[in-house]
Amino acid sequence: MYQEYMQMVPLPTRKSSMIPCNSWMGLAASMKELYGQPLHYLTNLSMKQWDCLRIGANDEDVPLDTLIDPAKAEANIWLIEEMHRNTTSPFFIARLWHGDPMYHVYIDAIFPELKDPSK
Repeated sequence: MYQEYMQMVPLPTRKSSMIPCNSWMGLAASMKELYGQPLHYLTNLSMKQWDCLRIGANDEDVPLDTLIDPAKAEANIWLIEEMHRNTTSPFFIARLWHGDPMYHVYIDAIFPELKDPSK
């Protein structure tokens, strides 16, 4: 059901903001608030992993928006989001959730109003 729902949520058509951010997870949180959109479970996991990649790097404490153009960083997240929404197998997600009792932490509690597909 989760994957089917995420496929019904349309991606924002206007994506041209310059969101200041210190981290990937911070950028994702700002995007969710700005666009009123949930991000896919796998996109949220990716943001956490990308932040973990910076731990121990020389520029670990440098804000992300000084290392990567904020518009490019946001566009990258939307591309990953589109891939996760449109190509992920629900069986793959089920296997991941079965092995992670805390999976719900990475599911956003944002529920945009969906257009009736029958209209």
